[in-house]
Amino acid sequence: MKIQFSMKKFLVRSMQILLILIVLLIVGGLLYMRHDRFGAVPSGERLALMESKANYRDGAFNNIEHTPDLAEGTSYTDVLRSFISKRERNSPKSLIPVKKNNLHHLPIDSNLYVWFGHSSYLLQLDGKKILVDPVFSKYATPVRLSVRAFNSEYSYTAEDMPEIDILVITHDHWDHLDYNTFMKLKHKVKHIVTGLGVGAHLEKWGYPNENITELYWGDSTSVAGLKFTSATARHFSGRTFKRNTTLWSSFILQGTKKIYIGGDSGYGKHFREIGNQYGPFDFAILENGQYNEMWKYIHMMPEEVITASKDLHAQYVIPVHSAKFPLANHAWDEPLIRVTKAAKENQVNLILPAIGQIVYMNDIPSNTEWWKGLE
Repeated sequence: MKIQFSMKKFLVRSMQILLILIVLLIVGGLLYMRHDRFGAVPSGERLALMESKANYRDGAFNNIEHTPDLAEGTSYTDVLRSFISKRERNSPKSLIPVKKNNLHHLPIDSNLYVWFGHSSYLLQLDGKKILVDPVFSKYATPVRLSVRAFNSEYSYTAEDMPEIDILVITHDHWDHLDYNTFMKLKHKVKHIVTGLGVGAHLEKWGYPNENITELYWGDSTSVAGLKFTSATARHFSGRTFKRNTTLWSSFILQGTKKIYIGGDSGYGKHFREIGNQYGPFDFAILENGQYNEMWKYIHMMPEEVITASKDLHAQYVIPVHSAKFPLANHAWDEPLIRVTKAAKENQVNLILPAIGQIVYMNDIPSNTEWWKGLE
């Protein structure tokens, strides 16, 4: 009887401790989510403008084309199981090779492109410097326990960036809009072009609202002599549990070259519509990586990247969204291998530079397939 009483007392005490730990985790999580890095919810005139748009309903934006989160026959349990299971070569054992260049002394009379891994890249067009979706942190999530950047020979930082004429933010996901990077960069940025609602985050982080241009799909603006037009994408947004409170976008950049800045998107009819309305393009920069058939409607397969580039009537396609973060369970170099094969089969001009390599738009280099031989 005494042993039974002791066991019962032990179980009660254990349950009490477990409940206390659960409460502490919940409270701690709620307190953490009040950190500035989670951004702000649009309000006031910004929210009123959002509410006036046809695809904004019940507090959220919606895709023009029906876009389920998961493919038919797929459950979130399937997704969770796939991430728990062993993922072969999901992260490289080798250091990712990086070309280290001094970006403060780029030839001002050259149109060029420099990739920093994943979806971060620098464009110089008509003497103006445009930085897109810079993420120079080691993690692509709010919790520093997963999705760590691959080890590389060199990691570009905010300090490596020159003065930026225009910062483009395609959407507010953590792997495209990084709080730490933004806070280190904002004093270098003259103007920001982004989607409707995203300015709420940037304003909260101390960037002047008068230097932010938020565009809805189809809207255009001119900044520093360059024209930006917002276009659709097939994706979603959000920095917390509530999705789609800001707009996700692609952008058409027009100067002496016409460039399609794709952002994140699943394949859809919008690529052909954009190509017919705004094409042809000199360059289409399209996401290629972190894909899976289970979420095929919000991220393209590599073969679809090539199809999209043809829909856009692009002379060259530049794939991004790979070689930095393991956000899906494919091999780290699979996106590069598959998109290269698809481009050759379809006779599409592909540009796949190493990270940090300067690509001059009037003198396109041959691809070196820099990932070959890496473990």
